[in-house]
Amino acid sequence: MELLIWIGAAISLAGIAGLFYCILQATKAKRAGLSDEAMKARLKQVVAMNLAALMVSALGLICVIIGIMLS
Repeated sequence: MELLIWIGAAISLAGIAGLFYCILQATKAKRAGLSDEAMKARLKQVVAMNLAALMVSALGLICVIIGIMLS
């Protein structure tokens, strides 16, 4: 079960990296000086990626918790 813990930690780190990527994309969009419609379109994409990264991170944490409970 130790392997499940390490796999879950790696998945969680991938999700956290995705969250940082979303932060960078939102900051980049803000600094670009886009129009309102273009900003809304860009932020819709960032929100979708943000939710996906959050889900990946949560699944990794679930794997870690299951690995700890089964050890």
